[in-house]
Formats: sequence, C-alpha cells, structure tokens
Amino acid sequence: MKFTQFPRRQYLKGNTPLEAMPRLSVALGGDINLFVKRDDLLPGAAGGNKTRKLEFCIADALANNADCIVTCGAIQSNHCRLTLSWSNVEQLDCHLILEERVSGTYDKNASGNHFLYDVLGAKSKTIVDAGTDMVAAMETKASELRAEGKSPYIIPGGASNAIGAMGYAVCAEEIMGQLNEMQLNIEHLIVPSGSAGTHSGMVVGMLGCSGNVDISGINVSKKKQPQEANVLKLAIETAEKLEIHKEVTANDIVCFDEYVGEGYSVATDSMIEAVEMFAQHESILLDPVYSGKAAAGLIDLVRKGHFPSGSNVLFLHTGGSPVLFQYMDSFRH
Repeated sequence: MKFTQFPRRQYLKGNTPLEAMPRLSVALGGDINLFVKRDDLLPGAAGGNKTRKLEFCIADALANNADCIVTCGAIQSNHCRLTLSWSNVEQLDCHLILEERVSGTYDKNASGNHFLYDVLGAKSKTIVDAGTDMVAAMETKASELRAEGKSPYIIPGGASNAIGAMGYAVCAEEIMGQLNEMQLNIEHLIVPSGSAGTHSGMVVGMLGCSGNVDISGINVSKKKQPQEANVLKLAIETAEKLEIHKEVTANDIVCFDEYVGEGYSVATDSMIEAVEMFAQHESILLDPVYSGKAAAGLIDLVRKGHFPSGSNVLFLHTGGSPVLFQYMDSFRH
C-alpha cells in the first residue's frame, strides 16, 4: 500500500506494543491464546485510536490552509478529546459539537473527557440533542466561522471517512510487521465497531498486505445489518482511495451486535465484567463505551467456543480510559 501520496502528520512515535495476555487466557479456560494491540498507548492527551486517523485528517486540513477545526461526537467523545489535543499541537482552534445521545446524561460539571475538553481549551462546545443531524450542525458552525473570516475544516465524527480510515490500513501493515517479527500466527482479530473508520480501515489494510486474518467487529451502537453496511461502504471508499485492487466484499465484514445493551454508552453487566477482568488479570484499563463492550464480546465468544481450540486471537484496544471516571457508580457494587 502506498501512503506517501497523501498528506500525513507524524504523531506516532513508533509501533504500539503487541502483547500476550496469558493470565486472561487462563482465566477464560486456557484453550485460546489472547493478545492485545495497545493503541491505548498512542500519543495524544491520554491516548487512543483516533490519533492514527488524525495523522491524515489534520494533515489534509493543513494542506487546505485551514486555521480551525470543527468536529463532533458524543458528550464523552474520545475522538473529540484527541482532535482537540492534536489541534492544539498544530495551533488550530477546535470547535466541538457534542451530542447528548442518552437523554439527561449531559452534565456541564462531568469528569472524564468532558472535563478534559476544558483543560485542553476547546474554543467552543455546542451541546445538541440526540438525533441531531451532526453533519448539518458542523456545517452550520463552519458557516459561522467563515462569516468571521476563518477557514474551518470539518472532520467527521470518529474521523471516519476514507481519509481517516487510512490510519487503520497503516495499523494493519504495522500489525503484520510485528507478527512476522514475532513469528506469531494470529487467526482472528477483534475490533470495536462504532463510526466504522477503525473497522473498515483494518479490513482494507489486511486485504492490501495479504494479512489473511479474520476480522470481527463488536458493535457499540448499531444493529448488525446497518453496521455491516456502513463498514462495507467505507471500506470500499478507502480501498479505492488507496488504489487497492482486491475487491472488498460483504463477506469481509462481520459484526456482532449482542453486546450493545440498551444503547450507545449505556453500561452493561458484561462490559463491567470485561473491564474488571482486563484490569485485574492484565493491569490494562479499558473504557466503558468502546473497548469495554468489545472486550465483553471477545470474552463471550471465547466462552461460547466461537474460536477453535488453540487459536491465537488479537484484541485491538482503542483506548478511552478517561471515560471510566464518569462511570464510577456503575462499578461500585
């Protein structure tokens, strides 16, 4: 895959670790060998997967002479935190459109990412109701900024367009390099599947480097069919952008929707168990919205015998642990 034709910032400081999880593997019966890709350790304020995407998105903004960024997410968005973080590095004002996806959960004095928006100095925060057309809301803000003589650049939620998804095509190549160096054969990769950029980028990247690793997404909000359609659409767009000639098909996209619970960002018992198991067996902190629910899916699939005995399974840890502090009541039992 050729990435050099696209503008790209250099936020990464080398590969993120790819580690065995032997204690968690034993706790789940010992038949499956679990590994974790530590994208929670990516640079940026408290780390997380969006840094990979933002290397390309913010570079594109700078190439288009932007002087400020407009983006969106939920009220505890890891993407918004990291977009704001890297905007600061580039000396770009950052304006956030924040959706209260669960009615009654917005608290101006909240901890977690919402607190960090203030620490990092978001230029503006606009809180909107669940179901708001976020594309239109960002464009309204961008129009206001243009009227003030600014040159805004809009980064979609999760940085999940073909530009941002290239960051996870890069990650797929990075993983294969690590596996080859470690002489480790991974049969299956589990990723959180939300705004679709991470999932689709990983699918495209594995196709582009002939990784031959089965990929499954654990949904954090949508039902199986619409999420698979979203991931497929973005994967096709990303493959076209990277000029990958292998066809992305519906067979390449697998999502599980059994671990969403009552909705996006709503705590579940299986998420709480997964967060505690990762913490107590491997000293790894997950977040309750993405990696926690994805890990709940991983744990359940292992228990159900979804993976053949002896399989090596890799979990992509996308970060987001600052949000844990907003969920303290869910863990006090």
